[in-house]
Amino acid sequence: MPKSPDSDPVAGQDSPAWTLLDRDGLVDAYRDVVAPAMRADDLDPGTEQPTYEWLNDNGFRRFIYTLQEHHDTTVTEFCKQDLGLEVQGYDWGIDHADTIDALERYLDRQQQRKSWSESTIDAHRSRLGRYVRTYATVNDTDDLLSPVARESTVAAHEAVDACWATFDELDQEVARETLRRIYITVSDWYTTLVSRREAALNPTDGLDYNWSGDDAGTTSNPPLGPEHVESLFEAARDTREKLLVVALCGWGLRSGEVAALHADQIVLDDDAPRIEFESRKNGPGSVALIYGQAAVVERIAQFEPDPDWSGYLFPSPRSSSGHRTGGTIRNWFDDLAERAALPETIDGHRPVPQMARRFWYDRYSSTVEELVEHQIQEIAEEQGSASATVVWDDYLSEDRRRELRREFMQEKLADAFAVQR
Repeated sequence: MPKSPDSDPVAGQDSPAWTLLDRDGLVDAYRDVVAPAMRADDLDPGTEQPTYEWLNDNGFRRFIYTLQEHHDTTVTEFCKQDLGLEVQGYDWGIDHADTIDALERYLDRQQQRKSWSESTIDAHRSRLGRYVRTYATVNDTDDLLSPVARESTVAAHEAVDACWATFDELDQEVARETLRRIYITVSDWYTTLVSRREAALNPTDGLDYNWSGDDAGTTSNPPLGPEHVESLFEAARDTREKLLVVALCGWGLRSGEVAALHADQIVLDDDAPRIEFESRKNGPGSVALIYGQAAVVERIAQFEPDPDWSGYLFPSPRSSSGHRTGGTIRNWFDDLAERAALPETIDGHRPVPQMARRFWYDRYSSTVEELVEHQIQEIAEEQGSASATVVWDDYLSEDRRRELRREFMQEKLADAFAVQR
C-alpha cells in the first residue's frame, strides 16, 4: 500500500507531518526522528550532516521537500543555521561568501529536485569550481553575483564580457569536451539565479554557439588575417598597445601570459632571443622572439628609469599580483580592434585575442609546410631522396631547421605588420 506524503516509516514509527511544522518544530522533529535513524546507521548527528542520498534512502524525502518548498532553505543551510553544525564544505578557491552560498544553494536544490547522486554533485561542483576560480583570476574579483544582480551598477555588456573572457581562458586550459560540460553547468547555474530573481541576466547567453556545439571543429575561433594584424598595429598609439599586438600576434601568447610578462623572462643577449616561462599550460618552456624585439626593448626602456618599477611589462598598482589580468588584456584588445575598424565578426566570430594566437599558429604551420614543400623538396630531388619530409627530419640539424623557420617566419610576420623588422 503506498505511503502518504507525510508518512515515512523510520525505526518502527511514522514520521511527523513535516509540512505543518515551523522551524523550531523541524529542529525538534529532526532530533526526535532523524537523529536516532542516523545513530542506528553509525552516523553522528552531532557532527555530521546527512546526505540527500541517505535521507532519500531512509524515508525522509518529505523532510527535504518541506525545507525547500515551505521554508525556502536547504538541508545544508538548515544544519548550519538551525542545528549549529559546522559542516565542512568544498574549497571553492574563492573568498566571496555570497557567491559561495549561491553555488552551494544551487547544488543543494539540484540534488533535492533531481535526486542527483553524490558523484553527480561532485562532478557539477568541480565544473563550477573551475569556472569561478578562473573567473576570479581573469577578472581580478571573486564576486560573481554583483555584475549580474538585479540592482547591479555594472553594465550588462561588461558582465557578459567578464563571463566570455573566462571561457576564453578556459578554452586555453581544458579539452573542448570538458569546456562544453563546464559551459552547460555554469549556464544552468546562472539560469537558476535568474529564475529565482537573484540575477537579472544569464551572461552565458549567446555562448552556446561557441562552446556547446557537437562538432568541436566548427566552434573554434578562426585566425586573424594578415590585414587584420596590420590594422591593429597601425592603430596602436603607444608602447603598451604596440607590445600588446606583438605579444598576441607576433609571439602567439595567451592573454594571461601577456598580462604577466616580466622583464626577467626576456632573453635578448644570445643567439636565440626568447621568452622563458617557468610554467605554462604544457609545462616549462620558452617562446622564440622571431619578431618584435624592438617593441619589448622600447617598453622596458620606458620603465627602467623608475626605481619602483616591479619589472612587469603591464604593471598594475592596484592588483595584488603587481600586473594586469587576462581580462584587462582582452578589454584592451577590444578597444584596439574597434579603433582599427576590424570587422564585427570574422568567419562568424567576434574578434578576440585567441584569434591573434591562432594567426601566429597559422603563419607558423604554413611556414613549415612551405619550407618542406618548396625549399627542402629541391634538396631532396638533388639528393635523390623520395621525401622532402625525410630530408627535413633526418638530414637537417635542429639549429639549421630553427634558422630556416626563423627566416621564413620573420618574412611572414613582417608582411603582416607591414613594417621593417
